[in-house]
Amino acid sequence: MKKFLMAAAAGTLTGAIVTTQVAAPLLAQEAEKSPNVYEQLDLFGNIFERIRVQYVEDVDESDLIEAAINGMLTSLDPHSSYLSPDDADDMRVQTRGEFGGLGIEVTQEDGFVKVVSPIDGTPADEAGVEAGDFITQVDGENVLGLTLDEAVDMMRGPVGSEIVITIVREGETEPFDLTITRDTIKLTAVRVRTEQDSVVLRVTTFNDQTYKNLESGLAEQIEEAGGFDSVNGVILDLRNNPGGLLTQAIKVSDAFLDKGEIVSTRGRDPQDGERFNATDGDLINGKPMVILINGGSASASEIVAGALQDHRRAIVVGTKSFGKGSVQTVMPLPGDGAMRLTTARYYTPSGRSIQALGVSPDILVEQPRPTPENEEEERSVFGNRSEADLRGSLNNDSLTEDEIRQIEEDRARAEESAKLREEDYQLAYAIDILKGLSALQTEE
Repeated sequence: MKKFLMAAAAGTLTGAIVTTQVAAPLLAQEAEKSPNVYEQLDLFGNIFERIRVQYVEDVDESDLIEAAINGMLTSLDPHSSYLSPDDADDMRVQTRGEFGGLGIEVTQEDGFVKVVSPIDGTPADEAGVEAGDFITQVDGENVLGLTLDEAVDMMRGPVGSEIVITIVREGETEPFDLTITRDTIKLTAVRVRTEQDSVVLRVTTFNDQTYKNLESGLAEQIEEAGGFDSVNGVILDLRNNPGGLLTQAIKVSDAFLDKGEIVSTRGRDPQDGERFNATDGDLINGKPMVILINGGSASASEIVAGALQDHRRAIVVGTKSFGKGSVQTVMPLPGDGAMRLTTARYYTPSGRSIQALGVSPDILVEQPRPTPENEEEERSVFGNRSEADLRGSLNNDSLTEDEIRQIEEDRARAEESAKLREEDYQLAYAIDILKGLSALQTEE
């Protein structure tokens, strides 16, 4: 035991000598930097005191400090910020799935407020706000030059009150106003339905309820359909999903993977990196999958799309995603406030970073703009006519009643598909892909 301790002591001593020799220049450099830091802190204190004493109006000292802290954080990137006690409480409420407001996820770009995506079924969505819109004014007041939190504060207000936001949209020659009535936003994290033998999982956000809603809704739809053999696959609709909790993105990805990496995070210190792997079990037993994304799919949505794409578990359809590949950690602060700080980048299983690049779909499918009503009326007058529509046309006497019934059922399904293609072209395209994949699986 004594020999071990002595050897350890000698090793420690030797290490200390080597460290001192190597670190001496570094310590000297640090000593040179320190006075500059202290000088800057003295400068800050000097400016703070002059504002407090000499500014033309009385100022709230705590507001000054808060503004300075927020300025320091927002100078780092668009997603780091200081959360006042009220803002921190609002954020905790949002992750639980119910809050007041317009129902939009926003970020900041070149000083302007940019819409990441409107949330399904919210006042902003119903008013026609779109992903990629720029909000330039709120109730006639310019938001250019404000921090993101300040701009968001301007959009908050009592439930039932009206707000007018001015929108600049690509493709529109002039800015235009939208009047929106604020409401309590109740987020349904996952809406589930069946379209033509395909189960559609519409995931609107990643909050505490997402995986639970997805798992139960999926099981219910499969049971109603009569089991796995009665469905041809699953469409995971992540369009206009601004993201949310990393833990929920990992759970949703894991729901369709049996093994392998889902996502990794790498911070400033390589030792702080983390890897998250899938566990055994696939909720749909290997059935084909299609994921829908667009420019409003961000953060956690991109983690899911990237993971399932890299593992070739799903075909990604739509348009390029938003490109938010950074991880924010919310750190509680004294006084019930919090600091939201970007602490890492995340990487898909293949090692690619999505930051600023987004997830590129395997199949690029644009969502057409709605056709004006007058054009639809014109088409309906002259289109969809056949021999059977002609007066006095002959009947087909070569088919049995069962064959006629089958033809009519096939025609009804085709008309349903055509209607869906008019309403949601990208979803209809995804359903067609699933039909093809399902047919291939059946042949095998």
